[in-house]
Amino acid sequence: MGNKELLLIPGPTPVVDEIYDALASETRGHTDSRFVAIYKNALAQTKELFQTDGEVFVLAGSGTLAMEMAIVNTVGKGEKILVISHGYFGDRFTPLAMAYGIQVEVLQAEWGKQVEIEAVKAKLAEGNFKAVTITHADTSTGVVSDLDALVPIIKQAGALIILDGVVATAALDENMNKAYGHPDYKLDVVLTGSQKAIGVPPGLAIIAFNQSALKAREALGTIPAYYCDIENWIPVMNDPGKYFATPPVNLIYAYNVAMKIVLDEGIVKREVRHRAYGRAVRFALSKYGMVTLAEETVAAPTLSCMLYPQGVEDAKFRAKLAEKGVIVAGSLAHLAGKAFRIGHMGNTTPAMLEQAVRLIGESLNELGHAVNVEEAVARLKEEIAVVTM
Repeated sequence: MGNKELLLIPGPTPVVDEIYDALASETRGHTDSRFVAIYKNALAQTKELFQTDGEVFVLAGSGTLAMEMAIVNTVGKGEKILVISHGYFGDRFTPLAMAYGIQVEVLQAEWGKQVEIEAVKAKLAEGNFKAVTITHADTSTGVVSDLDALVPIIKQAGALIILDGVVATAALDENMNKAYGHPDYKLDVVLTGSQKAIGVPPGLAIIAFNQSALKAREALGTIPAYYCDIENWIPVMNDPGKYFATPPVNLIYAYNVAMKIVLDEGIVKREVRHRAYGRAVRFALSKYGMVTLAEETVAAPTLSCMLYPQGVEDAKFRAKLAEKGVIVAGSLAHLAGKAFRIGHMGNTTPAMLEQAVRLIGESLNELGHAVNVEEAVARLKEEIAVVTM
């Protein structure tokens, strides 16, 4: 089935026919040996992606569910976490943790910037943080976190690292076996959803725990959760023929195919591709007088938040663009009406991005904001040539 519209929001992202075909396969019973084999393979591919020595979980839910699972299985009531926030979705860890009686302290960056490393060091020096949450790339601001700088200082402080990879997984390196300057300085929990760079329709919560995180769960004993309790899911993840809750059979079909696509391309190539796409889109749109919220040094490879030039009305612009078949997202919080967000991840292609840049320019011209479309398209092609040569 072909996509009738070009969906370039920060998620869901474009779905390719191979994944649609898998999604449309005959629904089988969740204990059918044919489905169980597919589920096992999907889980094995997930472990390969994250390179974890622990457990992975792929189940019905969303990235928000995965965030909740990460917190409730590692941090107990009365314990303390530090939230490193680069935008709206980093902030969401605060009410989530507080719902479980967890103490929360927040280091919040100015939107479009990273949290200062010295501020993180100073906060961690206060001690007693059980875990630190990091949003690898924030969907609201298009800011990417500096794991090379953050991971060592967090691990030196003795805290677990919970990485929100919702808009980064399968586009950026999230190898949980990678050591950041010391053999023990590694990511402990990585969580994500199916609908971003993985390129599957929404509906799957995906989360990986290393051995340190699993030990933290064991030490907690009873936790205030049922569906979110990984101890209820571990037997199923080790043997998908067992039952705890009915899995989303057809989404698992689709996810299994998507993971093969991801692994066949390879994370190194995917990161190079995504970084080139991100630069290309931002540089091209700058020719229209648009400014990226995040400076290029901290800009996420998977999406961009673009500030409008003076006089462009958000609703009219996005409606005009939608008439042409390209869907982008509005911005959040104080940026609502002042910017839009465009995704360039997963199954997007150079042809899709060229079409988007061209139609964005045409929309601006039709709304009375004169721009040079061909100049912008040429700039896009120049950057994308890095990965297509």
